[in-house]
Amino acid sequence: MRSTSARSSVALLAVVLAAVLVTGGVAGPVVATTPTADSSSAIDASPATESIAASSAVTEPQADRPADPSTEDTVGYVEGYWYDDELPVDDRSDAVVDESELDAVVYRSMARVERIRNLTFEDGVDVDVVTRSEYQETNDDRFTNVTDADRLEGNVGYEALFMVDRDTDAMNSTKSVYGGSVAGYYDPETDEIVIVSNNPETPELDELTLGHELVHALQDQRFDLESLEGTTQDSDTGISGLVEGDASHVENEYERRCRTDWDCLTPSGSGGQGGVGDVNWGIYFSIYQPYSDGPDYVDHLREQGPGWSAVNAAYDDPPTTTSAVIHPGTDREPATVSVPDRSSEDWRQLRIDGEVANDTVGEAGMVAMFAADTVDRNRESVISADDFFRGGTGEYDYDQPATDGWAGDELVVYTNDDADAASGPGAAGDAGYVWRTQWDTVDDTEQFVDAYGQLLATHGAESVEDRQDTAVIEDGGYAGAYYLERDGRTVTIVRAPSVAELPNVEAGAAPAGENELLTLEEGAETVPGFGVGVAAIALALAAVVARVAAGHGRN
Repeated sequence: MRSTSARSSVALLAVVLAAVLVTGGVAGPVVATTPTADSSSAIDASPATESIAASSAVTEPQADRPADPSTEDTVGYVEGYWYDDELPVDDRSDAVVDESELDAVVYRSMARVERIRNLTFEDGVDVDVVTRSEYQETNDDRFTNVTDADRLEGNVGYEALFMVDRDTDAMNSTKSVYGGSVAGYYDPETDEIVIVSNNPETPELDELTLGHELVHALQDQRFDLESLEGTTQDSDTGISGLVEGDASHVENEYERRCRTDWDCLTPSGSGGQGGVGDVNWGIYFSIYQPYSDGPDYVDHLREQGPGWSAVNAAYDDPPTTTSAVIHPGTDREPATVSVPDRSSEDWRQLRIDGEVANDTVGEAGMVAMFAADTVDRNRESVISADDFFRGGTGEYDYDQPATDGWAGDELVVYTNDDADAASGPGAAGDAGYVWRTQWDTVDDTEQFVDAYGQLLATHGAESVEDRQDTAVIEDGGYAGAYYLERDGRTVTIVRAPSVAELPNVEAGAAPAGENELLTLEEGAETVPGFGVGVAAIALALAAVVARVAAGHGRN
């Protein structure tokens, strides 16, 4: 997650993601998984183009094929290949494509993407197929260039959401999500798509992965995606709802036509799928949302019609929050929330490259926080597995009562000499944070506070006697003191290593008095074993986790 400031460091939730994906410079990534979108996207700068809504290159598919088609002007035709041409590779039982055959497969797939998306490519796209070991070697290298300040910021940010405790490096948790799962990505710096195969001897090409990545290449050519870069992780993820929703919508239709009309390359057995690995579900749910809700968001735009025109126009005015994607058609402009520095002289707001380390978690991040324990055998989940997994359908529901009244938030990391001197993920325990949230109504505020109190309780928090709305977690990876303050529709959460340090991080925190706001009671609904979560996840993972999509940072 990035700061609302225009600084080059990666903040909070995005620090690890960008470390995996950045090829130059640092910025928020577009990363997630989807039941039918099995790829990764790297989105970077491309030459500015005129608005697609007004572009003359937007051509309706030809009812009768022209006698003299061209790659630039004919939808569904690329470099001599039509979208429904037959190729020699179609008759094989696997998806192994020789180098001499690759161009034909790529051109036909480009034509198929054009046919569905009703846009023509401006340039060719290079495609390479690599083994998973080759990918992992490159991927591991991308985890190394992270400063201590960036690492602290990421560890504190994930800890604030109870996703990664201080016994674990957030980078390692995120790395495990990606390591064995990425099926492919598009790299705008080289204009190249890389398809990752699990078959080490004869790498196979998954055409649906190729199709999804080609949509990102098309977006990069047709829309100035760098200009869409958000100022926070939430705004970046909101934009991703449009970008990934567009690509996933095309892929869904591509897959349907592969079943009914087209011959398509599909890896044999499990050759095109990666392993699940040791998944951190909080991180997984937080990066999944654009793929979960993006297709419905794009469907909403397409209903505005005609055709793809409203989707094309949306690139000029993309969603600025995850709330806008979760709730299509609603006005979800974020409220301005600020956290002025009210710390003592021993504490200070963490700065990276001279800018305050602050960010916006957003509605999707909060849902992930409350749903992270749906797959934990030993802990209740604030959002029940039934509610989050839509009754075991394998689909995820990010529209939840505890978070759907989100109006805005800002989380700022605080540090002191002890935190600066510490090393490793344990340094987060010496740091602190102030997280201010704003809600649409008083009822929305109460629902969030109740849910957060349940979350604290599930992690063993106990109220501090004679301190107002203050709790302590004595042991474990989230040990420390927590204070909640409510002012109308604004709720402020302060965390410090001890109760005594709370007012040093935020003046006035943890005053003497009785609890008026915080109720530390675990929710009535529990998830013994895994409950419905296992069935739901089994449905999702069969098609999803093996197809993790990872986006590269934008300069």
